[in-house]
Amino acid sequence: MDIAILLYDELTALDAIGPYEVLKLIPNSRVRFVGKTSGPKKMNGSALTLIADETLFDVQEPDILLIPGGPGATAIMKDAEILGWIRDAHETSRWTTSVCTGSLILGVSGILMGKKATSHWMAMNSLKQFGSEPVNDRVVRDGKIVTSAGVSAGIDMALTLVGLECGEQTAKTIQLGIEYDPRPPFDCGSPEKASPSIVELLRSRANK
Repeated sequence: MDIAILLYDELTALDAIGPYEVLKLIPNSRVRFVGKTSGPKKMNGSALTLIADETLFDVQEPDILLIPGGPGATAIMKDAEILGWIRDAHETSRWTTSVCTGSLILGVSGILMGKKATSHWMAMNSLKQFGSEPVNDRVVRDGKIVTSAGVSAGIDMALTLVGLECGEQTAKTIQLGIEYDPRPPFDCGSPEKASPSIVELLRSRANK
């Protein structure tokens, strides 16, 4: 199973690393970090970097294509070469997936036209401009396209994907292995649960 995770500057690290920690455990799998160019990609808001070991040219027909999100997604949405690679990879992929605003990259590439999808809650309405039907859920599957909500939902997406590809027992075994048993200290992980003041604070920060 050949798995390609797109890397670019200013992506959100957990969007890529969360699913990686799950998908690398698929039996007989190979995960490759891919970039327009090889080399280090600086993550959003920190000195943390991830390394793209291979270029788009090196990885053209992955079985699983994963597009993470982050502030850098805006630039990627204007990059014709990367968008073309995504469209071509989607043609032959078994699964095309995204985390957070990675779904907007899929959208601008034309892949989400007429499809149900999700994204970070602050980006949900943007899916409509790409002909997609936004669905307010952690993980949304439409055919071979599997999208997830913001950041941490990428782990849910990856486990869902393992269940679809390898069966429930394998997915549960991986979940136990990474001890994914979330018990957040505060019950405010969605705008429906958070207070209006917290929601507004986050919106105001995002619009600066």
